[in-house]
Amino acid sequence: MKKNSKLMPVVFALIPVAVGGLSALLAGGNLSSDYKTPPLNPPDWVFPVVWNILYIMIGIASYIIYKESECKFNDALKTYWYQLFVNFCWPIVFFRFHYFTAAAIVLGVLILLIIANIIEFYKLNKTAGLLLVPYLAWCLFALYLNVGVAVLNK
Repeated sequence: MKKNSKLMPVVFALIPVAVGGLSALLAGGNLSSDYKTPPLNPPDWVFPVVWNILYIMIGIASYIIYKESECKFNDALKTYWYQLFVNFCWPIVFFRFHYFTAAAIVLGVLILLIIANIIEFYKLNKTAGLLLVPYLAWCLFALYLNVGVAVLNK
């Protein structure tokens, strides 16, 4: 596909949605009601809604960087792919294997990669960097929930 193709924004917006969907499929769904959750845990329906919105924002941000950059694999896009891979892994560790402490560590790594991604994107395009800020906020909230589940279910 050419860099100026009209489909590119759609492709870039859907890549994170597809990665998240595949990860959710491999993760196997929600926590059993047998597990205790911390206060402020939203209802189950909130998670796919929020994640899909965030994934679209992440995809738009990556498209902005891709479109403006001279090199397809610059540092900003490398950081993007690293964080997207770690994002893919977290639900599998948490939901499939119920390794809650390990999942919290994975989520901590993801948060550091998101911060690096925001910085790299912001250097190239402020809007692209700012589009990742809600993703960071949601992952910080997810870390609170993850740690809460780990502590409450020892």
